[in-house]
Amino acid sequence: MRNPFPPPGIRVVVFDVVGTLIEPLPSVKSVYATISLRYGIEIPEQIIADRFAAAWNRQEAIDAAAIPAFATSRLREMARWREIVDDVFLKASASDAIFKDLWDHFARPTAWQSIEEGMRKVDAAVLAGCSVALASNFDERLQAIASVVQPLTRADFVFASSEIGWRKPAPQFFRTIQEQLGLSPHELLMVGDDLQLDIAAANRAGWQALHVLC
Repeated sequence: MRNPFPPPGIRVVVFDVVGTLIEPLPSVKSVYATISLRYGIEIPEQIIADRFAAAWNRQEAIDAAAIPAFATSRLREMARWREIVDDVFLKASASDAIFKDLWDHFARPTAWQSIEEGMRKVDAAVLAGCSVALASNFDERLQAIASVVQPLTRADFVFASSEIGWRKPAPQFFRTIQEQLGLSPHELLMVGDDLQLDIAAANRAGWQALHVLC
């Protein structure tokens, strides 16, 4: 027998965003390749994907080693993405322009598409009478995207890491959201696609959590 969704006693279902409710379309590697071509830089998409993964992991390690760990801000999030772009394009002379184009591209709602399973989970949460919140390792661009792209438009609350000062999996990320919502841990359910950032971290904060494969 299937467990009910949301479980009894949950008042707010908190959703991760990228990879759970929406995904980039075209893919990140395709967008990076297309934009770099504007500046005469041609790199195969697979190489871009490999460099991006390595650059992402490097930034995660930097944030984990920071004191305090995973503290962030608007400036840090922009610097993080700038360093990722530099790593992908090996600090090419056009990196400034490429970064600006990429930053602007992913700020547009048209750069994102809905994930069907995520849509169904949001529908179920609303039908059950729960409030819906977004909680993402994103930046200030999330607000504009959430005002247009389904199912983000159905959220009652939007929490981006750059705005609350912490990135997942920091316990302060979850504590800040919990305090702003004025709820107890047992009244919150985290739904996400990342076992460490969404599920294990939420469980450590005392929240319930549901792993989804979208």
